[in-house]
Amino acid sequence: MTVLAAIAVLGLLIAVHEAGHFTAARLQGIHVNNFAIGFGPVLWSYQGAETLYALRAIPLGGYVGFPDDDPDSEIEKDDPDLFKNRPLLDRAIVISAGVIANLIFAYLVFVAQYTSVGVPEGINYEPGVLVPQVVSQEAPAAQAGIRAGDIITAIEGEDLGEAQGAIQTLQETIANSPNEPLEITVLRGDRQFDFTVTPEVSDSGDALIGVQLFPNGEPVYRRPNGVGEVLKFAAQEFQSKTVLIVQGFITLITNFSEMADQVAGPVRIVEQGAQFAQNDLSRLFPFTAIISINLAIINILPLPALDGGQLAFLLIEGLRGKPLPNRLQENVMQTGLIVLLGLGIFLIVRDTTQLAVFQDFFQ
Repeated sequence: MTVLAAIAVLGLLIAVHEAGHFTAARLQGIHVNNFAIGFGPVLWSYQGAETLYALRAIPLGGYVGFPDDDPDSEIEKDDPDLFKNRPLLDRAIVISAGVIANLIFAYLVFVAQYTSVGVPEGINYEPGVLVPQVVSQEAPAAQAGIRAGDIITAIEGEDLGEAQGAIQTLQETIANSPNEPLEITVLRGDRQFDFTVTPEVSDSGDALIGVQLFPNGEPVYRRPNGVGEVLKFAAQEFQSKTVLIVQGFITLITNFSEMADQVAGPVRIVEQGAQFAQNDLSRLFPFTAIISINLAIINILPLPALDGGQLAFLLIEGLRGKPLPNRLQENVMQTGLIVLLGLGIFLIVRDTTQLAVFQDFFQ
């Protein structure tokens, strides 16, 4: 059920993104002849007055189609409401509307979270430190056998306890033991395991084992004191998460060789979403918002086949006073699409082979 919920979240965010493009086009009177969520075989379709709406089998993308280059379209080529015949600003609004829609939706998700779940008031701590993610399969923790979802309860025989300082104690012990084996006790479900992990020294000189750490405990919520408090908390959370995600992308770009293993495809995203929702479906709220912000930032990157790439073409058109030749634009976009599809397939295969269920099968 949690896996289906995570897949539904991905499909919803794609629908929001494409709805942004579609709405921006229709509000300006621009012709749209296709609106599709997903790829592959058509599961459902409806022919509207001008637009064919379709739901397809693979919820990993979508598109809004314009009749500009449709040879079967009955619309005249010089129609001012064709997308390509509209001013630069109109087209820029349509192209960027998907990103804007995802950002607005992320904020509204936080609003819904604080309205329905409540505002945070602390954490009921439980023994140990939660490992929400292992950064790569080559990390010392992964090589030793530690998995996402494990709870580290002791290191070098010292219980971490259930206080807020458990993470600090764990981090300090790891930092003070570069290249030295450490005995780590882990709770996985109702079973306890002991692993030997040797921290590696990163390029920055820090001793790391390659995991994210999070307090082990259940957050405590209270009812919000009115709409104003909900909007304030949602804005603060939206801002903090957006800044962290942008910083993460900058780190990824500037240190790609070290951070490449952290790039997640749809399989890993669904796996992480299922882990978040396993014990508490309310955790799908922050998961949804964070993925929506990620989707917005990825799409605004100036890469071919993404919204940012199309905006780059518009910028060049504005500087030149005329668009680049259609043939050149098509070749660049097709090349970009092939690269992105290849990357997507690679990530799906890689992440699938790294699933715990898949690994257990071959052990």
